[in-house]
This record gives sequence, C-alpha cells and structure tokens, in this order.
Amino acid sequence: MKLIAGLGNPGVKYAETRHNIGFDVIDELAKQLGAELTEAKHKGIYGIVRKGTEKVILLKPLTYMNLSGESISEVMRYYSIEPDDVVVVYDDLDLPQGKIRLRQKGSAGGHNGIKSTIAHLGTDQFKRVRVGIGRPDGPMKVVDYVLGKFSSDERIVMNQAVEKSAAACIQAVDHSFIDVMNDFNQ
Repeated sequence: MKLIAGLGNPGVKYAETRHNIGFDVIDELAKQLGAELTEAKHKGIYGIVRKGTEKVILLKPLTYMNLSGESISEVMRYYSIEPDDVVVVYDDLDLPQGKIRLRQKGSAGGHNGIKSTIAHLGTDQFKRVRVGIGRPDGPMKVVDYVLGKFSSDERIVMNQAVEKSAAACIQAVDHSFIDVMNDFNQ
C-alpha cells in the first residue's frame, strides 16, 4: 500500500492559494485515477484507489499546514505503511514558479508542514514532490505570499506543474523512485 499526501490548509479561505498546491495535486490525482476523497478520518480526508495491483491512499490532511504530520502519521499507523511507501507533495518557495523537484529524503528546508511530518514520522526518509511557487517580489511578507492566490497567468503555469506532479506521483506507485526522479528532475 502506498500513501500520497498533499499538503495544504482546509477551508474555502485557503482554496487555490499557493500554500495549497499539494491539495491541488491530490485533486488532480483523484480525477486521473478515478478516486473519491470521501473518507473523513485520521485528521484528514482521503480515498483509496487501485493502480494495477497496488492500493494507493490519496490524503489531504485537515490539520492545517503546521500540523500535517499528525494526519499523515495516523494514516500510516492505521494502514501499516512504511515511510518508504510515502510521497508528500508540497509548495516550495525556493523553486521557480511551476518547476517541480523530486527528492527521496532530506530536511524540512524551512517548510512547517514538512517539519511536522518529520517530527511525527520520526524520520526524514520519505519521498517528496516539491512544487515551485517562487518567492514574492518586493516587500511582501512570505506568509501573505503563500496564502495569496495565483494570478490568471500564474495559474496557467501552475496547472501544468500540478499535472506534471500528478504524473510523477502516478509513476512512483509502481516504478523505482530514482527512475521517476531521473524522468522528472530535468
């Protein structure tokens, strides 16, 4: 069994914001795989779908970003999922807007959702799909930027990044993550 978790904040107030790009990827995955996110347990909303012989859980933690690890770790415990079978999708200020970068492990890099995930899993040994949102121009505070919405031009670029991220996650279900990284980290 695999777990793909997209990080974001619940509620209409945060819908379509830069910080919720992980939720956008999970929604795209659900659409492509024919999954319905109808299970509301473990501090999140999720659905289970089959891809070939593999069961895949698509999770949107509803704990707010800074506590994402609570939901991810509860799902992992309940379904006996190992960290090596987890992919976490999230926004990254340090990547140019629309660029994606896959990693097998690593530090939180200042991302509070990843800090929480590392803390609750007790390891940084889980796969990540980082989706670049870029940094704000000028004096805008980072918090205002990540909780802001994309412009219509930015949304076009980000929709492509969401589709590419979803494709990487789908491939990661039944392929070596190193091979997926080689395909998508171009």
